[in-house]
Amino acid sequence: MDSPVKDVAPVAASVVPPAPAAVTGPRVAPAAQPTAGRRLGPVALVVAGGLSVQFGSAVAVLLMPRAGALGVVTLRLVLAAAVLLIVCRPKVRGYSRADWGTIAAFGAAMAGMNVLFYQAADRIPLGAAVTLEVLGPLILSVVASRRLMNLLWAGLALCGLVLLGGGGFDRLDPLGAVFALAAGAMWAAYIVFSARTGRRFPQADGLALAMAFGAVLTLPLGIAEAGSKLLVPSTIGLALAVALMSSVLPYTLELLALRRLPAPTFAILMSLEPAIAAAAGFLILSQALSVTEAVAIALVIAASMGAVRTQSRRRKE
Repeated sequence: MDSPVKDVAPVAASVVPPAPAAVTGPRVAPAAQPTAGRRLGPVALVVAGGLSVQFGSAVAVLLMPRAGALGVVTLRLVLAAAVLLIVCRPKVRGYSRADWGTIAAFGAAMAGMNVLFYQAADRIPLGAAVTLEVLGPLILSVVASRRLMNLLWAGLALCGLVLLGGGGFDRLDPLGAVFALAAGAMWAAYIVFSARTGRRFPQADGLALAMAFGAVLTLPLGIAEAGSKLLVPSTIGLALAVALMSSVLPYTLELLALRRLPAPTFAILMSLEPAIAAAAGFLILSQALSVTEAVAIALVIAASMGAVRTQSRRRKE
């Protein structure tokens, strides 16, 4: 798989379609300025995807004792792939070797990201795992960005993530922390190859094919760990909910967003994930937020909003 650091600069320059004509629907007059709703559309997709992922993760917690971390990942990807293949019915002819290479890289990144993250979540608190994982997209935003303001927003988000971690990273299980950081590297690769897939394949066809490839990669791991436990009807039912909330919906929304957002802006928006996770923990698990955590969330949100405003100004120029 190509190194995400090597290829992020071309992605940052080419994710956004060159002209409004690339968007389905009536052509926009050349003199017309994009509306606020049009600019915020992809941002809303990213936020909706983050909400779906975090609430799906809450359901996944219920599955861990039943099927283990690898079993949950396998069920999640297999069921998500089945849903996407049925809905999208992607064609498999007419694509180049480079197209299929992109699919393989995207699928491997998805599989690796999920396997590593669930291994981390099995060893360290979920909030800390998400915080460490988000460092991958943040580093991507710094490497890919060519604007000083994006670097500043990434730095502000990083400060918020450190505060959200509560300064207790030194007390974490070392292996769990390594898994979370590795998942962050796979997340950065996911962003890069998701953008490429969105440009090469129509609608969500590429996502469906990549998800199937990732499911095939994880299937032996899940069978080895969980075996016949993967076939229990109640487990499959919960896993289907996880697949829809944590894979099908968010990955589709992110694929659509990456067609209209540069990789650096998208990567900074990913820093909202720990904040969303903290909010989900407060609402669902009754986990109270400290003052420090509230300040950290405010910093992360401010950084994400700043990145979006910077990108909106850049489009106007």
